[in-house]
Amino acid sequence: MKKLIVNADDFGFTAGVNTGIVRAFERGIVTSATIMANGNAFEDAAERARANPGLAVGGHLSILGGRPVAPPREVASLINENGRMPGTLLELISRLACGVVRTGDIEREFRAQLGRIVGAGIHLTHVDTHKHAHMHPRVMEALLRVAGEIGVRCVRNPFETVHWPRLWGPSARVRWREYLTQYVLSMGMSMRARRFQRLARRHAFEMPDYFCGMSLTGLLDGAAIRGVVESLREGTTELVCHPGVYDEELENSPTRLKRERQCELDALTDSALLRCLREREIILISYRELA
Repeated sequence: MKKLIVNADDFGFTAGVNTGIVRAFERGIVTSATIMANGNAFEDAAERARANPGLAVGGHLSILGGRPVAPPREVASLINENGRMPGTLLELISRLACGVVRTGDIEREFRAQLGRIVGAGIHLTHVDTHKHAHMHPRVMEALLRVAGEIGVRCVRNPFETVHWPRLWGPSARVRWREYLTQYVLSMGMSMRARRFQRLARRHAFEMPDYFCGMSLTGLLDGAAIRGVVESLREGTTELVCHPGVYDEELENSPTRLKRERQCELDALTDSALLRCLREREIILISYRELA
C-alpha cells in the first residue's frame, strides 16, 4: 500500500503563506503543516490551525534566521551581536563544528518554541526543523529530547529518497540544472541517515519510510508533483512543500521562495492531481495517522 503525507512548511511565516497552506489543505492535497513559533504571522497561523482541526499541525522549529523565542541571555551561543540566529545551514554547521553553539542553548530554544505553540492551544502531531537543521546529530538529539518531553513521537526523516521527477516546459534545462544542484546537496547529507535512524529508534520516534521534496524546493509545479507520485514506493512517503499566496509582504520577506510559493499552491490544488492519486490508489494521510 502506498501512503502519502503532504506537509506544508513555514506555517506562520507570513499571512499570505498561512492563507496558501490552509487553501491547499481545504482544496488540495496538503494533509499536514508545520508551524513556526518565531514567524511574523505565528498568531494568525495558530488561529487558522484552531479553526481547521482536520489539519495535522507539527512544530517547524527554527534555529536558523530570525530571533529566538527564548530570552536572548538563555541562548547566547545561538545568536549574533544583532540578536539573530545563524542565517544559513552552513553557518550553523560551522558554528557547531567549532564548538561555538552549545547544545543546551539549542534545547532551550526548542523548548521555548514548542511551549509557545502548545500554549496557543495547538496539539502537535510531529516535529521537523527549518531548512532541515536536524540532519545534524546534535540538533537531532536536542530535538528528540525536547519533543519527547511533551509527548510528541513523530519526526520528519529529512534524508531524501532518490526521485527523478519530470520537469517540463520551456525552462526545462534551467530547472534541471537547479534541481541537480539541490539534489547533490541533499544527497551529500545522506551519510548521516543511518545515525539519524538509530537516534530516532533509541528515542522511540516514528517517521515516514521515505522523504522527498528537498531537491525540488522552488521547482514543485504540477509536473514535478506528478513525477513524485508516479515514483512512490510501497509504504509511507512525506512530500515537503511550501505553498503560499504571493503578495507584497512575501515579496519583501527574507526568503528566496516568492512567486514559487504561488506556483506550488496552484499545483497542489489542481483537481487533476487528486484524480492522479485516486487512479494510482495512493492514500493521503497526515502525521496524525502515522502516530
